[in-house]
Amino acid sequence: MYLKHVTTGDLVEVIDLQDVINPYSTTVLARGFKDEWVQRAEKYLKSELAFPSGEELPGCWTKKEFHERIAAY
Repeated sequence: MYLKHVTTGDLVEVIDLQDVINPYSTTVLARGFKDEWVQRAEKYLKSELAFPSGEELPGCWTKKEFHERIAAY
């Protein structure tokens, strides 16, 4: 899965999809690209990532309160 690093505008390749969908994880292990060179994997703040279209990640992936509120019902 590719996401956009909002601060740089670069695409990053997500290495562990579980990091993205886990609302309790604030970082995502991903690999960036500079020119045509693949970079080393590093952690990106989930708050700085979006879909390549620019759309925000869904709240169920980013807000732990979302799941806690559902569990309370």
